[in-house]
Amino acid sequence: MNDTEFNALADATLVRIEAALEGCDADLDFELAAGGILEIEFADGSKIIVNRHGVAREIWVAAKAGGFHFRHDGSAWRDTRDAVELFERLSSLVGQQAGQPVRLT
Repeated sequence: MNDTEFNALADATLVRIEAALEGCDADLDFELAAGGILEIEFADGSKIIVNRHGVAREIWVAAKAGGFHFRHDGSAWRDTRDAVELFERLSSLVGQQAGQPVRLT
């Protein structure tokens, strides 16, 4: 995957995450800023940051539970450590910080 393909795929994924958050019932606010940085803020003031990392061609997630790196395998973004899919991991992380079950699709 070249830089142009990565940026297009990462941007589309961030927009998809944003759309999934819009349908979420949890008490949170979010903003997709220029440069591909999605900031999710929770009622307790904690945050999850999702951004693209062009050099590594990965999507990075920073949450209370730690940092996670996702690389596209041709069909989905997978955690580089345990191969969990991005939306599955985000559902878990958002749910933990929101204090309620969350399912992002």
